[in-house]
Amino acid sequence: MKILKIITAAFILCFPSMQAQESLGTSSKKGLVSPDVNGTTVTFRLKAPEAKSVKLMGSWLPAKNWDPTTLDLQQKQDGIWEITQANLPPDLYTYSFLVDGVKVDDPNNVYLVRDIANIMNMVYIDGPKSANYKVQNVPHGTVSKRWYPSKGTKADRRITIYTPAGYENSKEKFPVLYLLHGLGGDEESWMTLGRASQILDNLIAQGKAKPMIVVMTNGHTSTTAAPGESAKGFYKPTMMAPDALNAEMETYFREIIDFTENNYRAKKDVNSRAIAGLSMGGFHSLYISANYPKTFAYVGLFSPAVMPPRNALSEIYKNIDDKLKTQSNNQYQLYWIGIGKDDFLYKNVADFRQKLDALHFKYQYVESTGGHTWINWRTYLTEFLPLLFN
Repeated sequence: MKILKIITAAFILCFPSMQAQESLGTSSKKGLVSPDVNGTTVTFRLKAPEAKSVKLMGSWLPAKNWDPTTLDLQQKQDGIWEITQANLPPDLYTYSFLVDGVKVDDPNNVYLVRDIANIMNMVYIDGPKSANYKVQNVPHGTVSKRWYPSKGTKADRRITIYTPAGYENSKEKFPVLYLLHGLGGDEESWMTLGRASQILDNLIAQGKAKPMIVVMTNGHTSTTAAPGESAKGFYKPTMMAPDALNAEMETYFREIIDFTENNYRAKKDVNSRAIAGLSMGGFHSLYISANYPKTFAYVGLFSPAVMPPRNALSEIYKNIDDKLKTQSNNQYQLYWIGIGKDDFLYKNVADFRQKLDALHFKYQYVESTGGHTWINWRTYLTEFLPLLFN
C-alpha cells in the first residue's frame, strides 16, 4: 500500500509537466520521413488521403513574375504523396506544400522559418558551400536582442547584435558591420534566414574573416520590432510597410551608430565601419553611405533597390550624383555590388553601374545565377565578410 501511494504521488507530481508538453499528440506522425535527404537527392512526403492534388513549392525552383513554380507530388499507397528532387546544389532551402490549392507546412519537419508573413520549412543539403551555414564545432559568438532609444522616431527600437567569440572576456575593440534587411524583413531576418551568426562563427574560426561586431537593424520605422516582439502585439505582418521610402531609416541611422559605439567596445574610425544590406537594405546602405560619406569605408549592396520613386521628397534622395562624387573622393576601401542574372532588379542595378562608371566611381561587381533569393544573399555575405577590415 505504501508503494502504491508513492507511485501515485509521483504520478501527480509529474502530471503538470506532462500537460505542458503540448506536442504529445503528434506522435502518430512517426514513421513518415520528410524531407528524406540522401546526399544531394531529397524526397518530400505528405500524408493527405483525402487530397485531390498536392504540389511542392521550393526556393530552388525559379519564380516567374513573382509566381512560384510548383511541382506535382504523386500519390502512393496509404494516402501518401511523394516527390523526389535530385542533384540539388548544397545549400539551405525553404519549401511548402499546396494541398488542393491551400498552402500547408510539412508536419513531419520541425524546422520552420518566417519570411515576411510566410512560414516555410527548411531543408539543408550538406556540401562545401553550405558548410558555413550550419553550426560547426568552433568558438561561437553571442547574439543579443537590444533596445536603443530613438529620438527621431520617439520610441525605443529593437536591434540584434552579434559579438565575436571571446568578446566578453577580452578588452579588445572591434570593427563593426551594420547589416540591413530587405523590404519584408526585420531585425531577425539575417539571423534566421541569412544564417549570419553561423557564417560569422565559421569564417572567423577559419581565419577568413576578422572578428567583428555585427549590428542588424529593423529598417521599418513604422514599427519598433519584429512581428510579435513589440507593443503592437500579434498582428498579421505584410510585406509593404508605409515607411519603405520615407527616409527615416537613413536620417536617423546615426542613432544606431552612437548606441553601438557607446555600449560596445567598437572601433570608431571610418576604416572600422562597414554597412551592407539586401534589396531595401541595399537601398538604405547606398543612401546612408552617400549621405554620410566619411562614416563607412566598406559598403555592400546585395541585389539592391537603387533609385527612389520620382515623388520622393526627402533631401536624403536628392543630388545623388554629387553625393556619390563626394563619397568617391573620400577614398573608401570597398564598394561591393552583387546581383543575380534572373533578379527583377537586374536592369536597375545595370543602370546604376552605368552611373558609377560615368562618375569614375570604383566598385567591385559580382554577378551570380538565380534571382532575388536568400540563396544568393547568404552567398554574398559569405563572399563580402572576408573583404572587410583588412
